[in-house]
Amino acid sequence: MGNKVLMKGTEAIGEAAVRADCQCFFGYPITPQTEVAAYMAKKMPKLGRAFVQAESEVAAINMVYGAAGTGVRCMTSSSSPGISLMAEGISYLAGAELPCLIINIVRGGPGLGSIQAAQSDYFQATKGGGHGDYNMPVFAPSSVQEMVDLIQDAFDVADLYRTPSMVMGDGMLGQMMEPVEFREREPRRLPEKDWAATGLLGRTKHNVINSLYLEPEELEQHNTRLQAKYKTIQENETRYELFHCDRENDLILVAYGTTSRICKNVIKAAEKDGIKLGLVRPITLWPFPDQAFEETVTRTKFGYLSVEMSAGQMVEDVRLAVNGRKPIDFYGRTGGMVPHPDDILARVKQMVLEGVSLWH
Repeated sequence: MGNKVLMKGTEAIGEAAVRADCQCFFGYPITPQTEVAAYMAKKMPKLGRAFVQAESEVAAINMVYGAAGTGVRCMTSSSSPGISLMAEGISYLAGAELPCLIINIVRGGPGLGSIQAAQSDYFQATKGGGHGDYNMPVFAPSSVQEMVDLIQDAFDVADLYRTPSMVMGDGMLGQMMEPVEFREREPRRLPEKDWAATGLLGRTKHNVINSLYLEPEELEQHNTRLQAKYKTIQENETRYELFHCDRENDLILVAYGTTSRICKNVIKAAEKDGIKLGLVRPITLWPFPDQAFEETVTRTKFGYLSVEMSAGQMVEDVRLAVNGRKPIDFYGRTGGMVPHPDDILARVKQMVLEGVSLWH
């Protein structure tokens, strides 16, 4: 076991990326993730790696495109409005099949919103965000330790499938301090980047990085191949945690990130009132863990309650996964307000009472 060190979430992201062999960082300061860039600004030049503070988020994501095209591990980091500015570039990265890591430490919106924690970028992250038919893996840690672990995983998945990937945490995870351990792990077997634009290097033809297909037949073939890749990612990289779901429950909560930690406290509090709760925690928001609901749908009497720091976004995927087999309810706070355990428990009791009355 290694030694644990107390670190702020945003700085732990930087250290984890360095240890994951990130060679280039391009970014622009925006609260509440500015410390990622600040950490990389100090660390990367000392290691002979590249740090560039771009003139805007638009510039940063296009710098990522250029570096990713050479095959090096590269990343950017931003918060909600900054990710919006990067949306076109992310679509280009997906279209050109370029691996990279994008960090989003989510703040309240829409617009400039606030600098407080939120989860209201779920649609943006999981339903494309930019133009065209594409998806990218989105990892949602619930602790600083898990954030550190998922940085390595997100880089590996990006390289394995030639895709941009995202680690999405809320502003609370970015700003809190927790003990973390930087563990040595068995590296995944990753393919050679023989597609990279690095000159001829013994080849007879230059590699070309591109997402433009003027012939519709060609573009359709490209899209068909991308969709097949996304299906493989869904089959191999979907991750979730089931908490107290190995029993018959009155209700199962669904939450990710910081909200899932609050829900675990709600589960303990509910036990005192004789109410049994479970928790489905998606670790990948895309691919969404439909399988978790196949495993739990017969273990909840009165359905599911999706708890989010949003006006109700993940709840749509919960409804699709459950597919009408059990009732779905939603409890959310917005604008940087954090759900309080007592309020969630009150909603739980209301659902259980309603369920009991329908039951009889």
